Amino acid sequence: MTINTLQNIILFMIAVLIWGSTWLVITFQLGQVHPLVSVFYRFAIASSILLIYAKWKNLFTPLPRKYHLLLAVQGICLFGLNYWAVYQGEHYITSALAAVVSTSIIYLNILFGWLLLGKPVAKEVLGGAVIGVLGIILLFLPELSKSEMNELVYWGLGLVLGGSVLASLGNITSAYTQKSGISVTHANALSMSYATVFLALMILSTDLQFSFEFTFEYITSLIYLAVFGSVIAFWAYLSLVGNIGADKAGYAVLVYPAIALILSSMYEDYLWTWQSFLGLALIVFGNLIAMNKWQQIGLTLRIAKTRIRG
Repeated sequence: MTINTLQNIILFMIAVLIWGSTWLVITFQLGQVHPLVSVFYRFAIASSILLIYAKWKNLFTPLPRKYHLLLAVQGICLFGLNYWAVYQGEHYITSALAAVVSTSIIYLNILFGWLLLGKPVAKEVLGGAVIGVLGIILLFLPELSKSEMNELVYWGLGLVLGGSVLASLGNITSAYTQKSGISVTHANALSMSYATVFLALMILSTDLQFSFEFTFEYITSLIYLAVFGSVIAFWAYLSLVGNIGADKAGYAVLVYPAIALILSSMYEDYLWTWQSFLGLALIVFGNLIAMNKWQQIGLTLRIAKTRIRG
């Protein structure tokens, strides 16, 4: 194993383990402080770190007003409203189910890429989407079978799906700004800052207060989500994208829901059923098809089998 391969494995594991755990950690933010305020605190910390780092590395370059507007849209969608919806959604569904639903961003990215950027949609994407949706339905069956919880579960599902739509729009905006030559760190530092300002204005325009929960659970989870979930995980993932490409790095989206499911079964009493296993398998299979990975995996396995026989 080469040093570069080991480095890529470490980067992949950092991104997957952190993102897989953030869904559970978010539940420690759901207490006395309103979710909108908690999201503001998270990105106020994260954007401050990135701004200091970008300034230290001299990454800032003058940008036309048009790109500041695009970065503001990116930040509001990807870091502001998206996470607000996710935090609210986790009031009603488990962190594991929220993580699994978030994988719908794979299909949404392709859909909005077609609508907004004119990228063609392959037949594999449509087939993968159908299989993935069936998997999500199977995962939710145990919750939906509890008639008294149906309305709340549907509400939580809708919030997380809505957050995924917003995150996807933020991703599409990010793809556009990156094509314009703006570095990822520069873009994230500014977009997170714009998101923080937007969230602050939302809070000030309502009756909400900038309250704070001085407990070990709230403070440590806030620091973890800001530093690890919003800064380090993105750094690891984007470094991986630079090393092996976005297509291979995209496997992180398939793996982190499994981490979230395991943690939820340990700390939230999420119960595994045959529907859960089948649903998770369908989601992974559907996402592989949508990302055009299934044929690549089959080819790799055939090559490995040939080598073993030889």
